[in-house]
Amino acid sequence: MKNLSAFLGCAVLLGFGASLQAEDWPGWRGPRGDGNSGETNIPVRWNAKENIAWKVGIPGKGHSSPVVWGDRIFVTTCIEDQQKRLLICLNRRTGKEVWNKLVATAKLEPKHDLNSYASATPATDGKYIYVAFHDEPDILVVAYDFDGKEIWRKSPGQFFSKHGWSSSPVLYNNLLILNCDQDAEAYIAALDKTTGEEKWRTDRPNKTRSYCVPLLVDAAGKKQLVLSGSKCVAGYNPDTGKQYWIIDGPTEQFVASPVFTEGVLFVTGGFPDHHLLGIKPDGVGNVTNTHILWRDTKGVSYVPSPIALGKNFYIVSDDGMASCLDAKTSKREWMHRLGKHHRPSAVSAEGRVYFLDDDGTTWVLKAGAKFEIMAKNPLDEPCSASPAISHGHIYLRGLHNLYSIGVAEKPGE
Repeated sequence: MKNLSAFLGCAVLLGFGASLQAEDWPGWRGPRGDGNSGETNIPVRWNAKENIAWKVGIPGKGHSSPVVWGDRIFVTTCIEDQQKRLLICLNRRTGKEVWNKLVATAKLEPKHDLNSYASATPATDGKYIYVAFHDEPDILVVAYDFDGKEIWRKSPGQFFSKHGWSSSPVLYNNLLILNCDQDAEAYIAALDKTTGEEKWRTDRPNKTRSYCVPLLVDAAGKKQLVLSGSKCVAGYNPDTGKQYWIIDGPTEQFVASPVFTEGVLFVTGGFPDHHLLGIKPDGVGNVTNTHILWRDTKGVSYVPSPIALGKNFYIVSDDGMASCLDAKTSKREWMHRLGKHHRPSAVSAEGRVYFLDDDGTTWVLKAGAKFEIMAKNPLDEPCSASPAISHGHIYLRGLHNLYSIGVAEKPGE
């Protein structure tokens, strides 16, 4: 009996240890907001017919990424001819629809041809799922529980941009934080994630549309909310919205989110001028002349967000030029062409960087100072949404379908 008890105890511990390897993907760019996954046994090779656990059609159109928590996947979409914005919940193991909620019926707002009417990725804390849409002229934020019951519905204010809405909500402690850069009274708003009540609001004085999702980092001994856009890059106290520091420019508009490693923030953008910046995030006040560590103008990305991994930054430009740069010095370790055009943001796992192009091909590169393509995986369906990684699978949203890349799971696994 002792041996049996010991065996069962070890089995329980081993099972628990295995479950710890699974990591949810709760919002834009994953658990840390930077595209990095801590999971192992992530697929390296697949195509439209091989290593696909399941494939399900998603009605309508949308560029938002899927988010994953436990056995649930959430994705937003817009049925354009009916003007309907939807939140869809799927079973992660099978892809089967669990429920489908009509969030709003609203006229289709003006937008850029490369944008969609469902571009903001949802966010979840495991209790509620939060979505943000443009219900012209208002921004609409709605919270649902995991059974699809609406919990609250709020608007932090109006939104005006000829290129449309795309900023995803970010969760921090008890707050939902939303970037509302626009061609009007621009601001960052923080709502109580349980009630939707506004907790703080910070003015963005340059009043210029941008589309970035803020990044939460521990830098310079404190938690910082870093946001590029609206003619500046700035760091804020996420508890209060108070600005710590700001850098003017270097251009007007940004789309890609920043990343952080080796004590350096990496910013890429934008329009009309293209810049890469390495920034020291330990300043106070206006640090334009003191805290830009380095600057470059080659291989800049406007839409795809980069990856920070180890001592390097990895980036692909919109026209497909991929680069690896040393975080502290900006030394370019390599620069090579991948796909013809890229909008999805990169993700990484197990020392690999996954670059998804608009044609649906995922380029898997080994991270490091030497350029090495490990796999080139065609999906044969256009893709605009950024990938998600969770529970040993990669989830890719195509123009019409959502794919679970990896080995099909059995019930109870």
